[in-house]
Amino acid sequence: MSDDASDSANDPLKLRKRALARWDNEGGAEPDGPQAASTSVEGEAPMPDNGAAEIASLHVRVIALENLLITLLATASDRQIELAGEMAAYIAPRPGFTHHALTTRAAAHMHDLVKRATHFRDEESS
Repeated sequence: MSDDASDSANDPLKLRKRALARWDNEGGAEPDGPQAASTSVEGEAPMPDNGAAEIASLHVRVIALENLLITLLATASDRQIELAGEMAAYIAPRPGFTHHALTTRAAAHMHDLVKRATHFRDEESS
């Protein structure tokens, strides 16, 4: 692998743009937004319904991850905090498409996590 290819593969801006580009099609997103029922892929195993225990377990894991993220953001550099805000601002429908409530809530939640982390930041890191 050449040095140019290696530099390109490790360029933070290119890596971030590639990650953000994947958001457009993750979770079954379609040009008209999320679909009510996902289309079945031939040979795909059906997913079982999540019971109350699985939902509760996921809820606990999300709370733990949010608190871990707040901890990491509290010690992050000013630039990293700024990038987190930029990522939240990036969550928006593509031009010409309507806002989706979950998308709007996700962006607001990201901003809230950054704001909550600022309560734990040291005076020196601000």
